[in-house]
Amino acid sequence: MPDLAHEVVDHRFKALPPDAEGLTVGELAAQRRNLFTGGFTTPVLALSAESVEHNLRLLERYAERHGLAFAPHGKTSMAPQLFDRQLAHGAWGITAAVPHQARVYRAHGVGRIFLANELVDPVALRWLAAELDADPGFRFVCYVDSVRGVELMDEALTAAGARRPVDVVVELGAGDGARTGARTEADCTAVADAVAATRTLRLVGVAGYEGEVPRADGERVRAWLRRLVALAADFDKAGRFAPEAGEIVVSAGGSAWFDAVAEVFAEIPDLSLPVLKLLRSGAYVSHDDGHYRTLTPFNRVPEEGALEPAFRLWAQVVSRPTSEQAFANAGKRDAAHDLHLPEAQVVRDARTGEVRPADGVTVTGLSDQHAWLRTEEGADLEVGDWVGMGLSHPCTSFDKWQLIPLVEADGTVVDYIRTFF
Repeated sequence: MPDLAHEVVDHRFKALPPDAEGLTVGELAAQRRNLFTGGFTTPVLALSAESVEHNLRLLERYAERHGLAFAPHGKTSMAPQLFDRQLAHGAWGITAAVPHQARVYRAHGVGRIFLANELVDPVALRWLAAELDADPGFRFVCYVDSVRGVELMDEALTAAGARRPVDVVVELGAGDGARTGARTEADCTAVADAVAATRTLRLVGVAGYEGEVPRADGERVRAWLRRLVALAADFDKAGRFAPEAGEIVVSAGGSAWFDAVAEVFAEIPDLSLPVLKLLRSGAYVSHDDGHYRTLTPFNRVPEEGALEPAFRLWAQVVSRPTSEQAFANAGKRDAAHDLHLPEAQVVRDARTGEVRPADGVTVTGLSDQHAWLRTEEGADLEVGDWVGMGLSHPCTSFDKWQLIPLVEADGTVVDYIRTFF
């Protein structure tokens, strides 16, 4: 398993201090430099150490209270250090979307992977067969949603000489016009029959993604989740699940409706085997200042707690051409922009180091390397100041940075989070 602390700091990593060149990441972290005075260049993305820890603990407690297991979606961060902390905070395993992600997970010692996709690439299946054969303790589960997909999996695994069957769950689609998944219960049954006809696959449960329910609201999401639960009960009654698996997997749960998942999964009747009620929310680890700030279920159940946005992108004002306009040196290469623009939150004064609210400062657009700032009359902003911005959509924030400073509230950098996109 790679030792990330021994990776050498160099030009590959944006924003890190030039005088740290040649140090290992561990050596640089041990220096506990300050983000603002320790030689970092702008733009620089910072991850709040306190908020990450808060969010890890919050979802751990939430899952425990509601009798849920959880396999957070690792595609959000692709950061093995965060995977380790999620697992230490009770995660059953880590969810992946594509084979590359699963390879990263395995390279860093993740022992349980839920792949929320149908896996039909013969090269990836050959790799998977070798991983399963080499490690009896490795648990892998993936979707199946078509008879053709089952045929392709069976052909590839047979050709690879796989000795262990691959555990699969039938994916129930979230409705017409939604994303993947078998659209009807009859389609799901046909897929399950195809699995039963192979020796390379075994059916261990059902799953889906409620975030794709068309015109999603609480009523529609719960109705679909009840269809998923009923499908599990019907399959169990028909004896479709592999008893040697020792449990039945029922999985759903993105970052917007996990309260509905908890509510409906609490209604799962007794089945012939224990049920692994597997939640897959991933964005919680960093949360955000836009998309998920609006959508998080904790808005609906405030008594359960609240997630904290952990990202702040710092950029420097490099031009102030008019009293109504300024430009900072962070753009599309640095900031998530697919759902919302960054939100100017604070300004760090270049003269005094004082941090103040970014009153009257609004991000109105992004170029590749510039943020366009509109400044209202009286806005206190000049060339050289640092602007701290909140970001929306964690999944497209992490992927723009290979090494992210983990920063305490006083600016002390205590670690660096390595990503593998």
